[in-house]
Amino acid sequence: MNASPAPRRVRVRAPELVGKGGWLNTGGKDLKLADFRGRVLILDFWTFCCINCLHVLDELRELEEKHRDTVVIVGVHSPKFVHEAEHQAVVDAVERYGVEHPVLDDPELATWKQYAVRAWPTLVVIDPEGYVVAQHAGEGHAHAIERLVEELEAEHTATGTLRRGDGPYVAPEPEPTVLRFPGKAIALPNGNLLVSDTTRHQLVELEEDGETVVRRIGSGVRGFVDGGAAEAGFSEPQGLALLDDGTVVVADTVNHALRGVDLATGAVTTLAGTGRQWWQGSPTSGPAREIDLSSPWDVALFGGKVWIAMAGVHQLWAYDPVTGTVGVTAGTTNEGLVDGPGPEAWFAQPSGLAATADRLWLADSETSALRWVDPDGSVHTAVGTGLFDFGHRDGAAGQALLQHPLGVTALPDGSVAVSDTYNHALRRYDPATGEVTTLATDLREPSDAVLVGDDIVVVESARHRLTRLRLPEEAVRVESVAHRTQRAATDVAPGTVRLDVIFQAPDGQKLDTRYGPSTRLLVSATPPGLLLAGEGAGTDLSRSVELNPDVPEGVLHVSAMAASCDDDAANDYPACHVHQQDWGVPVRLVEGGADRLPLVLAGMDG
Repeated sequence: MNASPAPRRVRVRAPELVGKGGWLNTGGKDLKLADFRGRVLILDFWTFCCINCLHVLDELRELEEKHRDTVVIVGVHSPKFVHEAEHQAVVDAVERYGVEHPVLDDPELATWKQYAVRAWPTLVVIDPEGYVVAQHAGEGHAHAIERLVEELEAEHTATGTLRRGDGPYVAPEPEPTVLRFPGKAIALPNGNLLVSDTTRHQLVELEEDGETVVRRIGSGVRGFVDGGAAEAGFSEPQGLALLDDGTVVVADTVNHALRGVDLATGAVTTLAGTGRQWWQGSPTSGPAREIDLSSPWDVALFGGKVWIAMAGVHQLWAYDPVTGTVGVTAGTTNEGLVDGPGPEAWFAQPSGLAATADRLWLADSETSALRWVDPDGSVHTAVGTGLFDFGHRDGAAGQALLQHPLGVTALPDGSVAVSDTYNHALRRYDPATGEVTTLATDLREPSDAVLVGDDIVVVESARHRLTRLRLPEEAVRVESVAHRTQRAATDVAPGTVRLDVIFQAPDGQKLDTRYGPSTRLLVSATPPGLLLAGEGAGTDLSRSVELNPDVPEGVLHVSAMAASCDDDAANDYPACHVHQQDWGVPVRLVEGGADRLPLVLAGMDG
């Protein structure tokens, strides 16, 4: 019987893999594209600050395991922030997030440019003969890629061009430290400290010295399991908050859940979340155990409710321990920095919370911003200007700069300390004076801090320890430095430009139009004057925008979503999947520039 012919698809010869930082997780071996010939190669363009990239790492785990003898995943680390271009920071991130495949450290974005990547994360599928056959930007593509992998396995088995066997991954040696990439900490009523030991999927209670282990809560194996301290399972837990009844609420980040820990017994229960990640169209309020969450990163008690920094969808939510309900309190899911009433505000990966009587402070990491929420729910910005400006600069808050802060701590005098993670510093903002100063430097990726008497205990995540500092009376003087995200701008023509988001439903699926349009497109710009027409939301994935010839450069912000379902008329409940991505595309207006801007959500731009 003759094999059916392979489906025709666009194929483009894959460029070489080049990165100045070299290879990780290969046992010291440098790899070339030719080393992957005969295997299905999936390139995952990621950067470790990006919550969507971390979601994709988790999406790929099952695919990676199921097709281990035919598929090789290679992470191409492509930095956004200056700190992410440091090689040791990439080494740390690969361990921190449990990356179990080879990683190419590409600090100068050489391979990113060769593959014309425009967004984090982007997945590129290369067939066993070395041709690019698909590209996907954003989250939600694992099912489509697995279907393509199965097709490629069948095709190249038939032609004899598939090579099965072990991949090039070599696991690094584990380090024997008490903590491993700890995330957050709180002080307990007995004077001890409770720390989320994130990479080991546990909580650790330490004596007041911050070093001596009292007990561990959680099995240490990644999982979503309620029960006693020895058998309970977490998945990269982060934020902690102590309730009046002695329960500790845990932001169980990769399980997309809030967990409760009984301090007396160490028993763990699930308070909110289903274990599934929230997607556009899912309920945003209701009984807490029935509502999906998305990468909760920190929690804080404010106004009688547990507020949640919902990093995965750029929002704030709140859990009510009295009614057992959960719901959105601020944010639209659009990524950016917009103040105002809670339902209209934009956030960008909120990752740290601290409550006072009249303010909820938050570290908004991707905008390198310190912000706060009033009791009436309105949102304000103290420090930070947006997604693309960051650095280490003290002085008046309006011109001060942070770099991807993950933690914030309320101080007794009404000021706040900011764990300025990528600057390796502890910063201070004083609302009374509007000034930003530096309290301490030479920390290593500080992610949180907690007051203990006259001292402040800093979670030095990348040094795997808690570091006790005396709160200084004077600021440390540092040399100011300012940065902008460095990505090559796209030359486009002033006037009318056609914006095309490319989306091809996976084989066997179609756009889901049973309940109305299945696609969404949102367009805005920085500065806003760049767009004369074409701003706003719509359901068509193609749109004509008019660019202002008087604005020479800027950034187009494009958010796209598409829902596809199994194409089976006999099935009343077909499986459906959401594909979504946000792009920030730097553009430069030049005569003779492109009059079409294609952005690939899924498929290939023909």
